[in-house]
Order: sequence, then structure tokens, then C-alpha cells
Amino acid sequence: MKTMEILFWVLLAIVFYSYIGYGMLLYVMIMVKRLFIKKADDTNSVYEPEVTLLIGAYNEIDFVRRKVENSNLLDYPQDKLHFIWVTDGSDDGTPDELLKYENITTLHEPERKGKIGAINRGMGFVKTPIVVFSDANAMLGRDSVKRIVRLFSDPKVGCVSGEKRISETGSGSASDAGEGIYWKYESQLKKWDAELYSVVGAAGELFAIRTELFEKVEKDTLLDDFIISLRIAMRGYTIKYDPEAYAVESASADISEELKRKIRIAAGGIQSVVRLWPLLNIFRYRLLSFQYISHRVLRWTITPMILPVLIVLNILLFREAAIYELLLYAQIAFYLSALIGGAIAEARQKLKLLIVPYYFFIMNYAVYRGFIRYIQNNQSVNWERAKRG
Repeated sequence: MKTMEILFWVLLAIVFYSYIGYGMLLYVMIMVKRLFIKKADDTNSVYEPEVTLLIGAYNEIDFVRRKVENSNLLDYPQDKLHFIWVTDGSDDGTPDELLKYENITTLHEPERKGKIGAINRGMGFVKTPIVVFSDANAMLGRDSVKRIVRLFSDPKVGCVSGEKRISETGSGSASDAGEGIYWKYESQLKKWDAELYSVVGAAGELFAIRTELFEKVEKDTLLDDFIISLRIAMRGYTIKYDPEAYAVESASADISEELKRKIRIAAGGIQSVVRLWPLLNIFRYRLLSFQYISHRVLRWTITPMILPVLIVLNILLFREAAIYELLLYAQIAFYLSALIGGAIAEARQKLKLLIVPYYFFIMNYAVYRGFIRYIQNNQSVNWERAKRG
């Protein structure tokens, strides 16, 4: 039994570390760093180079007007802010609607090649030193571009990520509550990651890079934002994060829509881990590898696979000591809470105590589904956008 007990505690420690322990360790490391290194002001308030806002859009006719109005209200010198929309494959009138605006460069081809195809093609038309990526359905805070660009006054910064915020719909749905809580936690981790060294991946709703650092990404890439930003970090640049530079979008319309989105992200996460395999070398990339493995790799690969094994081991160890009984009851209670949360998911009840375990279950279940899609190679870059609430 000793070997089984050791295995159980090691696996339990990995799960704890993946979701809670890393955040705790990160906080301690930052506190220690602050004792020895005074946090410097890494922004320059007068740094305002020319910037291009690049938006890849497929059939976004419902958001064009709002996004254009939102972009025109951004607090940045208008003579230094350029707009490029790539609408390849759109057949709902999106490109025609955009042609009404003289300050927008609209690039359109009949063939749809996914978001990464739009980015790869659109980058060939970017002439400014900084390019900001955003989605058509994500509305930016008025100061967002200005705040992001100022961080590039530090020559060591190669990429800056904004914050994704979930609009409060008041629905109380599982996707609304779960996604909102998840992103608040992720936002805090990103703040600490950035303060320690570098964020590990940018938010596709709003992030920026130095144009000169862009490298064309493989045309079947699922998580373009993640691959683009991490490859820049692997070249020795840091990824910074400003939570006050934000993009707001609605939560998924319901948990089934959120599940579809999570499965796509999971497939893309596994693809990313494979393509960024050199980043697993902690002797070469050091702190960046530590953050990457702790914050991303464990959640996308090892930890979800551990969860069912823990239950089996816990059952086998049930009679060995009282602690194993307590832990098994705790696991059962947690998954029962997730089951009940799923039952009320579409009832739009504000029972966040039950929604959180259900959302946790959905996230990890999505990894299994995403892994199958990745192995079968049947996740297209032309994925269907999740319906929003």
C-alpha cells in the first residue's frame, strides 16, 4: 500500500498545485522579489508611436457598427491610429458594410482560411511599429490602446496582453457565472506572472506585439494568440499585462456553447504544447518555462488525466486511514455539486456555489474531448463562433 499511498499524495499535490498552489507560490515569490527589487515604472506617458488595430472578422455584420464606433472613440491620436479589417470568407455583408467607412482598410477574399489565415494575410499590410489585435465582438475600454502601447516604451517588451472581461448580463447562467469567476482568477494570475517575469500567453480579444517580431504562424494553428505571443517570449522578450486595458464581451449563451468553445481551446492547447516543446526545457528558458509549465501545460495535459485516477486510488485506500475517508467524501461531494450545478445550469439561477464546481468539471472534460479532436486532427481553424448571451 505504501507505493499506492505515495502515488496518491503525489497526484493530489499536482492537482492542488495546478489550480491553487501555483497561485500561492507565485504570490510568495512576488513578495520576496519586492523585498529586494523596487518595482519600476515601466511606462512612458509620451510614448505614442503609430499603431494599427487589426481585426479578423468572419460574418460579423451584427457587430460592425458597434466595433467601428468603439474603435473611433479610443483615446489615442487619430492620425496615428490605423484600422485594418480582414473579412475573408464573409458572405453576410460584413465587407460591404465596412466599405462605408473611409478610415478603414478592408481586405476581403472569397475563401475562408480561419482567424490565423486572416492574421497572416493582414500582417502583410501593417506598416506601423506596433500592431494591436482584437475581435469584432470585443468592445475595448477607451484608454486600452494607449495603456498597451505605453508598455512598449521598454525595449525588452515584445508583447502586451490586455484583459478579457465578461459583461454582466444579470442572467445568472452557468456560463455567465462560471466564465466570469474563471477570468477574474486568471486575471489575478496574469498580474502576478507579469510582475514576476512574463505572462504566459496573450488574450486574443486584445493583445499587441512589435510588428517586426511577427512570424507567420502555421495555417492550421488553433490558438493564434498563444503561439504568436509565446514565440516572441522564447526570443527573449517579455509579455506584459495591463488589466486596465480591457476588451468586453458577453459570456457564452449557455453552458453547451461554452463547452464547444472550451473543447476548441483544449485542442488548441494540446497543439500548442506540442509545437512549443522546446519551451519545456527549464534549463534553457528558466523562469519562463517554470511559469509556462505551471500555469498552462499542467492544466492542458497532465492534471485532467489525474482526476479520475485520484478517485480510483482513493477508493482503494479508503480503509487505510481516516484521512482517505474524508478525502473520498470530499471528492464525492465536489462531483455531486458539479452534477447538481449541471442540472440547474440552464435554469439561470444565481447559485455560484454549485456553478463553480460544474464549470471546473466542464473545463477538464473539455480537455479529454479536445485531446480526441487533436489526435483525430478534425478541429478546423474555421470553427463556428460560440453564441453569446
